[in-house]
Amino acid sequence: MPEREGVSPTIDSLYAGAGLRVPLSGTNWRHTRRWWEDRGMNPSFWRMVVGSVLLATLGLGQCHAVELRVSRDVLQRTLKQQLFSGPNGRYYLKGNAQTPCYVYAEDAQLSFAQDRVVVILKTYAKLGKAFGSTCLGISLSTNPQVSLAPVGEGEVIGFRDARLDKIVDQKELNFFLTPFLSRQLPSSMKVNAADLLRKALAGSTASSGYKVTLDKFMVHSMHVQGDDLVVDADGDIDVK
Repeated sequence: MPEREGVSPTIDSLYAGAGLRVPLSGTNWRHTRRWWEDRGMNPSFWRMVVGSVLLATLGLGQCHAVELRVSRDVLQRTLKQQLFSGPNGRYYLKGNAQTPCYVYAEDAQLSFAQDRVVVILKTYAKLGKAFGSTCLGISLSTNPQVSLAPVGEGEVIGFRDARLDKIVDQKELNFFLTPFLSRQLPSSMKVNAADLLRKALAGSTASSGYKVTLDKFMVHSMHVQGDDLVVDADGDIDVK
């Protein structure tokens, strides 16, 4: 295979095995980070893995700056898998589908605002005293909104500084909503970026003949750009 300028045959075959197009200038991450194409996998997932593969063009066995782009859809899918994977996509804060009195949330919608992640939920409640199969009390429905600041936690994309931007003026309902929105929901949105990269690289041996491993990964900072969460990190990849 003829060499292209700045790219060795070894790196070329690594890209081909991973289903990526090789950038013509492989020696500079800032110039190559956007040169990728989907090959049978979800594009939002490749935004998570492309940075680690491109590290191979910078030198092996060393830590280098990496920029990962995590789409809004990836974060929303993670939240739904963690909290809203039950029957009818509901998460019960009180009771369950069989109890007459209950509080549940559903239909989580995630968006970006400035450098924060915004989550809006639909919440329904019947609060009062159960009498047989009937809840004697009040029925409420609201669409609470919480915004979160993304933060690096080692290999993990985490979230903190929960702000309840919109919440119903109902003390009984807020008793359940406030801890859920400020603590449980943020912890359920965490994404282990290093694990995703390692899973993607695990198939590189079969497809390219080279064993590619991610030894170290550290998230430093994040910011929102368009419909993506841009993650700045350091990564250490070995190719054998």
